[in-house]
Amino acid sequence: MHSSILAQAEAPADGIAGWATDIIEKVGGPGAGLLIALENLFPPLPSEIILPLTGFTAGQGKMSLFEALFWTTLGAVVGAFALYWIGRLIGRERMYWVWERMPLVKVSDLEKTEAWFAKHGTKAVFFGRMVPIFRSLISVPAGVEKMPMPTFLLLTTAGSLIWNSILVLAGYWLGDQWHVVETYVGVLSKIVLVAVVVGVIAYIVVRLRGRNGTAGAHRAP
Repeated sequence: MHSSILAQAEAPADGIAGWATDIIEKVGGPGAGLLIALENLFPPLPSEIILPLTGFTAGQGKMSLFEALFWTTLGAVVGAFALYWIGRLIGRERMYWVWERMPLVKVSDLEKTEAWFAKHGTKAVFFGRMVPIFRSLISVPAGVEKMPMPTFLLLTTAGSLIWNSILVLAGYWLGDQWHVVETYVGVLSKIVLVAVVVGVIAYIVVRLRGRNGTAGAHRAP
């Protein structure tokens, strides 16, 4: 049987939405926090469903709005912290070891990336928490570069609270139209994903052309 919340919302209760609803109804705020922690570790789990649904649940009196924001933000921080420690465990030396053995890349590229992160890392972690896909990935380089833990936790908490508040409040105010949020954030996620794919393809093309040009120059009499 589908859950009562989505039945009231007249929205489908199958798939991820139904699964998330069951957890939130059975466990409450901590369940929403768990889902968001998992969403950080497994980005295919969409926060654009979980967060508005949590807000809608709060609007139905199943939990307070404070609980919704507290638990989802705590979950985001826990998930990001796990990825941060994965980055710490990988470490700079292992990253260079792997990078040196990858095709189409140069050590100088990684060095430039490190320099960029050293200069803009705090902004990247803060604003990255509000960008689909990157909100999970940004934690790993923060760990690799050993960003001070208090700084990372503060920036992650602040950025996550803003992102969560927008989507939770949207679900809270939209009521049975909470699922509309998924449409708009889903479009943003697709735009970001396409931009990343295009950027990677462009990078590979430039690298291949550079290698072909260098090889041609060596063959020239």
